[in-house]
Amino acid sequence: MRYKGWTCEKHRKGREKLMNVLPDRKNVLYLQQHAYPASRKNSALRVSFLFYIPMATNKIPYPKHLISFTDQINLLKQRGMVFGNEPKALHLLQNISYYRLSGYWYPLLADKRQHIFKPGSTFETAYNIYKFDSELRKLIIAEIEKIEIAVRTQTAYILSSQHDAYWFEDSSLFSSPVRHAKLLSKINEEYSRSDEEFIKAFKSKYSNHFPPSWITMEITSFGTLSILYENLLPGKIKRSIAAYFGLADKVFASWLHSVVYVRNICAHHSRLWNKTLSIRPLMPRSPRNTFIKLPANGTPQVYFILSMIIYLLNTINPNHTFVSRFKALLSRYPSIDVRAMGFPDDWKTESIWKD
Repeated sequence: MRYKGWTCEKHRKGREKLMNVLPDRKNVLYLQQHAYPASRKNSALRVSFLFYIPMATNKIPYPKHLISFTDQINLLKQRGMVFGNEPKALHLLQNISYYRLSGYWYPLLADKRQHIFKPGSTFETAYNIYKFDSELRKLIIAEIEKIEIAVRTQTAYILSSQHDAYWFEDSSLFSSPVRHAKLLSKINEEYSRSDEEFIKAFKSKYSNHFPPSWITMEITSFGTLSILYENLLPGKIKRSIAAYFGLADKVFASWLHSVVYVRNICAHHSRLWNKTLSIRPLMPRSPRNTFIKLPANGTPQVYFILSMIIYLLNTINPNHTFVSRFKALLSRYPSIDVRAMGFPDDWKTESIWKD
């Protein structure tokens, strides 16, 4: 809702009058606009507007307060959780935190509004899921490292062979000059703070602002690399990089974005096992190699991400053991419901999920 503006001589009184009658002064956006008419006589005429922007008023202050670790156990018991070993649970709460573990006992709740547990829900069950998730993240991030290194290598090699060693500085190779400028700024930031010995040696010997791409890509983060690929001009080079991994360029860009997202979840020790991912990777229409059968828009759950990782590893390291190690992880945690990760009942019959 926009209120009427005033010329400069009426501006102050009118603004004060309106401010006094508005229900919430904090929600007022005050803008000034300058008009420059053809006549220079009034060339500094100023017009100002007040905008009243209603905002949500049903929010309340956060009501919860810190309670002791012992009281945390008592609260969970009041809500129906069963403890097999309270001293051990107390130690775990002291070192992992109630809030972090709450994401793992959330599936055990019968009433998620009142936080009442299903009959027979145990602290040990929640902690078991927590341990599984921790091992799952470690397994995944080790494989993502291999994917990241392969993408760096192919990107630097293909672009350098078609252009020169400093192709990443050439804005004509990118679809958006603005995004390229931001990209170059990010690369410069990562280069400036790198403490790698090979970077120190380069800086001490050579006058170039950046090292050649095969060196620069080594200190470029996976997130920056993903942005770099996405911003490359559509064409033969972009397709060639994606084709190495058996994908179309748009699908490959989507997968890179998703893998970076999952890598960050793993690196920051966040919950992954039953997470609905906020980034939806594209489903390849005609992949070069065997992939899983899913709806055309893919799925934002862990099963699809793991299948992506397997697909990429089949090119990077055809003799990888990721599938067998994942199945071994499941065998150590037989109570884990893989359906919470988006696994279909027949997932073991998919070709890429066979050892």
